[in-house]
Amino acid sequence: MSGARDDPKDEPQRVVIRDKRRIDPKTGAARTPTGDQVWTPPGSAPAGGGEQNTDDLPAGDAATCRADKAPVQTEDARVADLTAQLSERTDDLQRVTAEYANYRKRVDRDRALVAEAATGTVLAGLLPVLDDLDRAREHGDLTGAFKAVADQLESVLTRLGLTEVGQPGDPFDPTVHEAVSHSTSPDVSEPTCVAVLRRGYGFRDRLLRPALVAVADPADPEPADSTDSLPGADVPPADES
Repeated sequence: MSGARDDPKDEPQRVVIRDKRRIDPKTGAARTPTGDQVWTPPGSAPAGGGEQNTDDLPAGDAATCRADKAPVQTEDARVADLTAQLSERTDDLQRVTAEYANYRKRVDRDRALVAEAATGTVLAGLLPVLDDLDRAREHGDLTGAFKAVADQLESVLTRLGLTEVGQPGDPFDPTVHEAVSHSTSPDVSEPTCVAVLRRGYGFRDRLLRPALVAVADPADPEPADSTDSLPGADVPPADES
């Protein structure tokens, strides 16, 4: 044998397509047959070293061929793209976290306001009971087990935030006191509560009920005797003899 022959299996198999249609199926125009068209399997170069015509390939093979020809994204471009996506997701997460934190603060504040309003309403409803206990204490009827229950009730209300308003000797304050009588006294230098007829109560920064008080105003200074200021008032009368 003069030389080794090439193995036919090493050469790519070619498919010969004979298209004898005289009407172009795409444009509908008349055409003249140009001869046989050769289709080369994917992965092998077409005959003659030219580019492969993907129009005559099956749909799957044509998509594969176009994907092979798509430009490959560089490593730096992919890193930049991933970095931009990470920054965007981080901003979204921070925004959602801030919105949730504000929502929790608003809910906690509203819950505290509702609880405070409810407590104030209950305390205001118990004020007549405290008035009855004060009257019983003044008459000496608050003794024994009844006194123990009353003291425990007042202790619980104090822990809830109930405070007394109005004590004898306090300066008169029209925002927390309600005057039911006025008098004058030389012992005070300003309007002063000299007696508390009914105690007032407050809760936190709210006034539940003003105190009914008797107010004493400072007494006016006595005017000086007019005869003491006349000229010659201190001169004894002349002797007529």
